[in-house]
Amino acid sequence: MERKIIRREKEREYEGRHNSLEDAEQGKNCTSTLTTLNVGGYLYITQRQTLTKYPDTFLEGIVNGKILCPFDADGHYFIDRDGLLFRHVLNFLRNGELLLPEGFRENQLLAQEAEFFQLKGLAEEVKSRWKKEQLTPRETTFLEITDNHDRSQGLRIFCNAPDFISKIKSRIVLVSKSRLDGFPEEFSVSSNIIQFKYFIKSENGTRLVLKEDNTFVCTLETLKFEAIMMALKCGFRLLTSLDCSKGSIVHSDALHFIK
Repeated sequence: MERKIIRREKEREYEGRHNSLEDAEQGKNCTSTLTTLNVGGYLYITQRQTLTKYPDTFLEGIVNGKILCPFDADGHYFIDRDGLLFRHVLNFLRNGELLLPEGFRENQLLAQEAEFFQLKGLAEEVKSRWKKEQLTPRETTFLEITDNHDRSQGLRIFCNAPDFISKIKSRIVLVSKSRLDGFPEEFSVSSNIIQFKYFIKSENGTRLVLKEDNTFVCTLETLKFEAIMMALKCGFRLLTSLDCSKGSIVHSDALHFIK
C-alpha cells in the first residue's frame, strides 16, 4: 500500500516537472516572437508576424534581415522617423485598414511615413482620405474683436479652419496682454469673441484700444496686421474684404481667409 502511494507521488511530481518545462518552452517561444522598435525615441513592442504581414516592405525587410538597421543602446532596432505617427502605421499593420482619431490633420505627414515604410496600401488610403477632405467644404468659423459697449465697432475674422481661428485668438490675446501691462481684466475672451472694455476713435479715424484711464494700448490695425501676417505664414490667402465699402483692407471691418 505504501509503495503504491509513493509511486503515485513520484508520478505526480514527474508530471508537474514535465508541465513546467512545457510552459517554460512556450514562454520562450512567445518572447522570441516579440520585437521592440525604437522609432524616433518612442518604443513599440509588437509581434514579428505583425511586422512581416506585408512582404517587400521596410519593416519586413528589417525583421527578416534583408535590410540593415542600426540598434540603440539597449539593442532595439532604431528607426529615425516620426515616433508619434508610427502608432498609426503599426495599427494599420495590425488591423489591415486605416483607422485615425477624429480631427486628425496630419495626412500629408502620414503619407510620407507610409512611403518610407513602403506600405502601398496605407499610402493609398491616406491619400484618398486627404483628397476627400480637400473636396469637403469646411464650415466657416469666425473671431470677433469688439467693443464691450458698441459691438458695431471692431474687427471680424472669418476662416474655414477652426484650429487656425483658435491660433489667431491666442496670438491676439497675447499681444493685447503685453500692451496692457498686466491688466488682462481690460478685455474678456469667450469661444469666438475678444471683447475690449473701451474702444475710441481718434480724430483721423484710427480706432484705438484704450484702458479706462485713457492710456494708449494699441491700434485695432495692429491686431489686424497680426492676423494677416499669421494667416499668410500658415499658407492661407486673403479671399476678400467682406466690407467692400471701406475700399481698403486696412480700413475694412472684416477679413476672410481660406486655404
